Amino acid sequence: MSSASQPPQTAGPADPKELFEIYKLAVEMADRISARRGTANSFFFTLHAALIGIVGLVEPGGSEGEDFGRVLTAVAGIVLAFAWWALLRSYRDLNTAKFKVINEMERSLPAAPFTDEWEHLKGTRPKPLRKRYAEFGAIERIVPLVFALLYVTAIVQILVD
Repeated sequence: MSSASQPPQTAGPADPKELFEIYKLAVEMADRISARRGTANSFFFTLHAALIGIVGLVEPGGSEGEDFGRVLTAVAGIVLAFAWWALLRSYRDLNTAKFKVINEMERSLPAAPFTDEWEHLKGTRPKPLRKRYAEFGAIERIVPLVFALLYVTAIVQILVD
C-alpha cells in the first residue's frame, strides 16, 4: 500500500496545555474557513442577483443583439453558479477534514464539545425528513443550482420568444 493513501501519523504533544493550545488554533482555523465561506456566499449571491436582473431587464423579443447579450449573460451565470457550487463543496471538504482532526484531538481532552454536538445533531436513529438535521453545507449548495435553473429557464424563454 502506498504512503500517499494513508494519512500521516503524528505524535501529538505530550503536554496537555500544548495540546489544548493546538486544539484552540484548529478550532479558530475552522471558524475562519466558515467565515470565508459566508463571505463567498454573499459575493456570489449578490453577483447572481445582478446577473438575473440584467437577463430580465431587456424586454423579451428585443433585437438579436439584445437577445444574444441576454443569452451570453445567462450562460456566464450558469458557469458562475457551478463555480460557486464547486467552491462550496471544496469548503465543505476542507471543514470536514478540519473537524476530523479536531474530533481526534478531543479524544485526549477532558471534554469533546464538537464530537458531542455532532452526536446530538445526527443521532443514531432514523428520523422523518423534517425532523432530521439538515447540514448547512448541503442546504447552501442548493442555491447555486437554483440560480443555474433560473438561467436555463431564461435561455429557453429567450430562444422561444
